[in-house]
Amino acid sequence: MSERRTREDKEDFPWWLVAVGLTALYLGVEVARSEVYAQILNTLWRGVGVTVFVTLVSFFSASALGMALALGADSRWLLVRQICRFYVEVVRGIPIIVLLLYVAFVVAPALVDLRNWLGGFLGLEEIRTRSFPLLWRAILALMIAYSAFIAEVFRAGLLSVPEGQKEAAQALGLSGWQRFRFIVFPQAIRTILPPLGNDFVALVKDSSLVSVLGVLDITQLGKVTAASNFRYFETYNMVALVYLAMTISLSLGLRALERHLRNKQNKG
Repeated sequence: MSERRTREDKEDFPWWLVAVGLTALYLGVEVARSEVYAQILNTLWRGVGVTVFVTLVSFFSASALGMALALGADSRWLLVRQICRFYVEVVRGIPIIVLLLYVAFVVAPALVDLRNWLGGFLGLEEIRTRSFPLLWRAILALMIAYSAFIAEVFRAGLLSVPEGQKEAAQALGLSGWQRFRFIVFPQAIRTILPPLGNDFVALVKDSSLVSVLGVLDITQLGKVTAASNFRYFETYNMVALVYLAMTISLSLGLRALERHLRNKQNKG
C-alpha cells in the first residue's frame, strides 16, 4: 500500500505548483519594476499583521470551543448533548457575514449592557458600546462561526477511534482524562488534521470579511487604496496575490505535516 502511494506521488508531479510559482515570479518582477505595484504592496503589507492576528486568535479560540462542543455532543448527559447540537446546527445554518454583523451590532452591545449591569453590583465604572473594539467583535464572530464547523471535525475524529480500545483502556483502570489523552486523541488527530487544516486555510480567506466592519486588514486597505488611486486592476491583483501566497504556503505546510504523520504511522 505504501509503495503504491509512493509511486503515485512521484507520478503526480505538481505542475500546478510550477504554474503558480512562475506566475508569482512574473508578478514579483512586475512589482520590482513598477512603482505603482510597489506602493500598493507597501500599503497592503500593513494589513498582513492584522489578518494574521485575526486568523490565529479566531482559529485557536474556535478550536478550543469546538473541542468542548465535540466532547459535549458525546456527553452522557442528555441536556448537554442537546445544547451542543443546538449550538452547532444553528450556527452552521447562518452565513458568516450575517453572523459577523449580528455579533458586531447585536451581541457586542448586549455584552456591554450585561457588563454594566453586573458592574453596578460590583461598583465598576460604566463603559460604552464603542469601548468594545470592532477588531475583537470580528474575532468573536469568526470564533463562534468556525467553532461549529470545527466541532464536527473533532467529533468525527473522536468517533473514528474503535470502542474496543476505549473499553480496554477503561478496563486497565485509566480515568476518563487519561483515556482521552493517551488513547483517543493521539489516534483521532490523524483523522482530524486534514479537515482541520482546510478550515484553517478557509479562515484565512474568510478573515477578509472583517473589512465590512472597517477593520484595517488586507482587504480593507485594498479597498481604501483602490478608492484613492483608482488603480483597481493593480490593487486587487496585489490583494489576490497576498492572499494566494498565504493560503498556498499554509496548504503546502499542512501537506508536509500530513505526509510526515502518514510516514510515521506506516513505520509504526
